[in-house]
Amino acid sequence: MALLLWIIILIVALFVLIKSADYFTDSAEKIGLYFGMPAFLVGVTIVALGTSIPELATSLVSVFRDSSEIVIGNVVGSNIANILLILGLAALIGGRILLKNGLNRTDKIFLVVSAVLLFVFGSNGFIVFWEALILLLGYIIYMFIIIYNHKKVDMKVNKLKWEPFILVISAVFIYFSANYTVKSIIGISELIGFGKEVIAASAVAFGTSLPELTVSLTAVKRGSYGIAVGNILGSNIFNALVVLGVSGMFVSLPVTPIMATLGMFIMLVATGLFLFVLKDNRITRWEGVVLVLIYLFFLIKLFNLF
Repeated sequence: MALLLWIIILIVALFVLIKSADYFTDSAEKIGLYFGMPAFLVGVTIVALGTSIPELATSLVSVFRDSSEIVIGNVVGSNIANILLILGLAALIGGRILLKNGLNRTDKIFLVVSAVLLFVFGSNGFIVFWEALILLLGYIIYMFIIIYNHKKVDMKVNKLKWEPFILVISAVFIYFSANYTVKSIIGISELIGFGKEVIAASAVAFGTSLPELTVSLTAVKRGSYGIAVGNILGSNIFNALVVLGVSGMFVSLPVTPIMATLGMFIMLVATGLFLFVLKDNRITRWEGVVLVLIYLFFLIKLFNLF
């Protein structure tokens, strides 16, 4: 009975967290445009942050509740889910993903660098302060390059209505829902005997990746394949460099053996597959099937089902 209660709390908390992040992002985007921020800058900062707010909020609450092992599970699990599950489903449902101009060289470099840094820093069992600082500096450099090379697009919001109020209220809901998400992770892990990082890398990673899933599937249905792929790529870079970087500013982040071996290995494989399947600027339905099957293999090994 207690397990069912915690599962219900987890589902409700994740739902509120995701919806709150959506409202937060929408209102923040309009406020940014109102005060004259270029549309592109709003996109690469506020909107990019928006789909990763659940991961960031959950990770920070985990740190302050002395459950920092959840952070690495959340980030690694989310990055694996983004590529293998979400990109795989997008290709499977959409029939194919076709990029007209291919991936930006800067994006590809930083995707690989972020994954490799996470693997190297986490291989000794902890991500310490100076490593977290390097991750954050990496993201600052990434943002600088993007902003420096962007093409200016003029777009403004003439007036604000309820946006400031919505921004504050949604931020409150983000805090409390993230808090209950972490509580439920702890409760479930204690009852079923799996580590908190395992629950974070599976159920929570899937839940916090739902914004990326929604954006990507919607984009594929509309034929906006670049948005679907770019959303996943940007989210993975943000998770590895910012979510871990910010969390690591407060405490050394433990990397449990299963995350140091299985989790980060599959994350590297997923990153390599992402670049490999897109080498011809397309992902076929069959490639999508392979990605999803590898994700199922990851879950089976994560829970040691065989």
